[in-house]
Amino acid sequence: MATGVVTIQVDLARAFDTEWNMSSQATGFVVDAKRGLILTNRHVVTPGPVTAQAVFLNREEVTLYPVYRDPVHDFGFYRYDPSKLRFIKPTELKLYPQGAQVGREIRVIGNDAGEQLSILAGTLARLDREAPNYGLGKYNDFNTFYYQAASSTSGGSSGSPVIDIEGRVLALNAGGSSAAASSFYLPLDRVTRALQLIQDGKPVARGTLQTVFVYTPFDEVRRLGLPPETETEVRRKFPDNTGMLVVSEVQRGSPAEETLEPGDILVKINGELGADFDALAGVLDDGVGKTVTLEIQRGGQAFERQLAIQDLYEVTPNRFLEFGDSVVHDLSWQQARHINVPIRGVYVANPGYALGAAAVPRGAVITEVDGKPIPSLAEFERVVAGLKDAERATVRFFTIDDPKTAQWRVMRMDRLWYPARVCTRNDELGTWPCSPWPEDGDAQPQKPATTSYAKTADPIVNRLAPSLVLVNFDMPYSVSGITERNYYGTGVIVDAERGLVAVDRNTVPSPIGDVRLTFAGTIEIPGRVEYLHPLHNLAMISYDPTLIGATPARAA
Repeated sequence: MATGVVTIQVDLARAFDTEWNMSSQATGFVVDAKRGLILTNRHVVTPGPVTAQAVFLNREEVTLYPVYRDPVHDFGFYRYDPSKLRFIKPTELKLYPQGAQVGREIRVIGNDAGEQLSILAGTLARLDREAPNYGLGKYNDFNTFYYQAASSTSGGSSGSPVIDIEGRVLALNAGGSSAAASSFYLPLDRVTRALQLIQDGKPVARGTLQTVFVYTPFDEVRRLGLPPETETEVRRKFPDNTGMLVVSEVQRGSPAEETLEPGDILVKINGELGADFDALAGVLDDGVGKTVTLEIQRGGQAFERQLAIQDLYEVTPNRFLEFGDSVVHDLSWQQARHINVPIRGVYVANPGYALGAAAVPRGAVITEVDGKPIPSLAEFERVVAGLKDAERATVRFFTIDDPKTAQWRVMRMDRLWYPARVCTRNDELGTWPCSPWPEDGDAQPQKPATTSYAKTADPIVNRLAPSLVLVNFDMPYSVSGITERNYYGTGVIVDAERGLVAVDRNTVPSPIGDVRLTFAGTIEIPGRVEYLHPLHNLAMISYDPTLIGATPARAA
């Protein structure tokens, strides 16, 4: 068994959706040795660009390429080239989803807490647990049962096989509770379907109603108005079930929003009683583009509803735009459902240099640029592609922490320090090929402007103000151990005719960066770093004096 279990070393090349660019370790196991397919968790395959290596028991390493990551459920597949293995023939672990039973002894084999191989014991205690919730903005599974056991798995065990005494895989380890010894396992029903389709060279169709269901015990369903005769019918057909599916969330802006409501009890699917997630998923996944008929109970009354089955991949981003070190992509259903907003707008996975300097945070959802609505990444590309280097644009957005409050910032386009490109996922290659944007030149030269200094009652302030400027300095890269990117401070004009300003190195710590100077709090012009003293806290920057017109700035 152990020869088929691998340690997976993961490096997320870019922040994407719920994941931040970082490095981690996890576990996977071989499910098709001939094709080189490894099963692990979705959060290990990750939704975005990733590089990964598998380390086998004999310490052989092979490169992994993502083949599939489920849009909702916590499983995915990597592939490797079996010919690259010279000294080991890994065991192919067989999936046996029907073997999961309450009380069954299990073992979890994996890279627990960084150990290359750990074997943890447990007993399946529940087969109908609600999917674990890891918090706002995090990846969360839904519309599925989870299994539960007290096996105390920890970091690194993600993707471990959960096996029975005969070595058959009953479930996929997915997470755990730090407050208890409980571990959570994903059932394999949908995993086996996806594996078979991948082995057959077919696409893994996934359908959705953009609705979240929860498995609700009968005693609670009765309080929602379930008639006794319906409960009797369901219990007779499914004697082992203890509840029914109830609508928990209906995605705003979806076709189901006008049809379903939270609290609706799902009774029948296409005329057949359906009491679990697998029956619903089977109809939706096999019926993309078709219509499904749902019989629901609402407040003791029966209703029949027809809904179009949508393609789940249409609300799952698979491309991103990178510009000025910023990474943005379409808002996903994963994030939209957390904050109850329609699936529209562009999600800021990494503010980088361009958006970070404008104080647009990670997790922001951009809805307008320069007054133009941004419903999707395609429209964002169209608007931003017209911006030249250093050109400004207003950005309207809200954040996941405060989705009801619109905020505005002014972004300066960067085409100098970072290339702009669009990258699209290719599951056949396991990579994200990128298409660079064409160079678009510099912005139009800034026109001269004139301002004046406000008079105060203090004559000393009136004499000093024309010799002082506000200096803003933004660093595109970390240089010489300096990791902060945005600085501001006060500079002193030492030569008004040549446009020279003295400032401290706490404000301008590096020669690489963008300098902006503000005169009288009203005129902002670009500057340039001319000199940094190698020892003392002194820097000299320059500006074009013609850009401030007749502004009465003078040397100190």
